[in-house]
Amino acid sequence: MILEGEKVILAYSGGLDTSIIVPWLKENYKCEVIAACIDVGQGSETQMIKEKAIKSGASKVYLEDVKEEFVVNYIYPTLKSGAIYEGKYLLGTSFARPLIAKKLVEIAHKENAKYIAHGCTGKGNDQVRFEVSIKALDPTIKIIAPWRVWNIKSREEEIEYAIKKGIPISVSKEKIYSVDKNLWHISHEGGDLEDPKNEPKDTLFEMVVPPEKAPDCPEYITIEFKKGIPVKVNDKEFDPVELIEEINTIGARNGIGIADIVENRLVGMKSRGVYETPGGTILYYAHKELESLVIDKETARFKDIVAQKYADLVYNGLWFSQLREALDAFVEETQSVVTGKVKLKLYKGNIITSGIESPYSLYNEELATFGKDSVYDQKDAEGFINLFGLPLKMRAYQLLKINKDKIINKKEEKESIT
Repeated sequence: MILEGEKVILAYSGGLDTSIIVPWLKENYKCEVIAACIDVGQGSETQMIKEKAIKSGASKVYLEDVKEEFVVNYIYPTLKSGAIYEGKYLLGTSFARPLIAKKLVEIAHKENAKYIAHGCTGKGNDQVRFEVSIKALDPTIKIIAPWRVWNIKSREEEIEYAIKKGIPISVSKEKIYSVDKNLWHISHEGGDLEDPKNEPKDTLFEMVVPPEKAPDCPEYITIEFKKGIPVKVNDKEFDPVELIEEINTIGARNGIGIADIVENRLVGMKSRGVYETPGGTILYYAHKELESLVIDKETARFKDIVAQKYADLVYNGLWFSQLREALDAFVEETQSVVTGKVKLKLYKGNIITSGIESPYSLYNEELATFGKDSVYDQKDAEGFINLFGLPLKMRAYQLLKINKDKIINKKEEKESIT
């Protein structure tokens, strides 16, 4: 397919995949490539990105800083929902992709481009997340996914292509982990991690100190929430981006947030990844602890069901779905009382609750006390137990009758035989 004169917006990270896609697109499609790097907290990776993209053959480079939007409109809603995929994954890559897709579409509109390209493989989840999000925002835009059409079959072949084209790369055949980094987490896949029996090497970790190397003394942290959103750390107010960075720093030095996961990808296969999410792990824990104090039992149980569905939607790339927006409405109602402080003790990868307080607490010390109280009449429990146990009592009578009838029937059968 020749796209002479057409513009293609490339989701550009500066990594191995997207670095070689620039010359590959120009070589195979004869198109103009505009690189778009959407900064969701990659850190130093973005510093030289514009120069690298131009050297690779891009005609123009967009560098969009969306970190605050990422925290406020993607991280916070997911945190409030309590969504965790398969009980371990805090969705760090998953909820960054719809935001990146949104910005790619905006740039495509600005440049009057009809095509968007990405460097996702045909085996992964990200291809779905990007493309479904783009379709939800502008179904007229066409997608180019090189990994699904080119002849390159491995990262080793990618490296050879990059060397051939004179493109500087930061990976080698000896270190070929696939790494995704943003403000929320760092994920590691590939290399020796592809065999689940291999323990991650300490040299793998970029953010979190291995728990055994963390300080020998615990560190306390207090997080204050307002309607489900963290607003202060250790009584100091931060803006959204600074808050995540601060908690990341505290959690990382205490060995918090390493998750080794064999997860079920949307495309049907299992994959193994190692994740570093220090701040996110602390925030999820603290948020759940505060909810335990202020949300009633039935609402909390139903919210757990919502959280699982929310996690599936985000993981599967359905951020811009009506169902996700509808679930947000339920979550927002529950968060009206999630205000208060949570004190935690961090020690060598562990998080231990050290105190919770809220003006909306449902905990009543006078009701819960084992001491003398004047608000609870223990005699009331007898009537409650009688009513609560009534179905079991009636079932017991039923079983007695069934057993009695069986004995009578056996006796009658025996008499008829004789």
